[in-house]
Amino acid sequence: MTGLAAIRPDSLRHILSSAIRRLEALPWTVLALPMRLAGFAVFWRAGMAKLDSWPTTILLFREEYKVPLLPPEVAAYLATSVELACALLLLIGLLTRLSALALLGLTAVIQIFVYPESWPSHVQWLAFLLPLLARGPGALSLDRLLVRHLRP
Repeated sequence: MTGLAAIRPDSLRHILSSAIRRLEALPWTVLALPMRLAGFAVFWRAGMAKLDSWPTTILLFREEYKVPLLPPEVAAYLATSVELACALLLLIGLLTRLSALALLGLTAVIQIFVYPESWPSHVQWLAFLLPLLARGPGALSLDRLLVRHLRP
């Protein structure tokens, strides 16, 4: 016997359990960093696309998005500001939980009022925003530096 067929079941069990232990031992920082990068990429691109053609953005907010309670111009400025500012804050790990919360709110508005059929994308956004809200940005962040600096 050669290859995988030559591995005994108890050896395979040991290899798998060892691999799982190593994966479970990954520090939160290693997991949080790609989540922060994903949040940055998604929301930065969306904000920059709005800035690329501001008249089109206003038209979209007026004709397609139709966010309730807000005039289209106010909604456009607010959405663009939140996307760009919070994306940048996620990237550098500053005010991470607050930024994740704001982006979750923006995602909820989009899901409920604008594109309810786009829930598969919105679930993906939840997958990287909720853990950041719950656990923070990890050690490689300005939040961590501030906490260390402000602690008595």
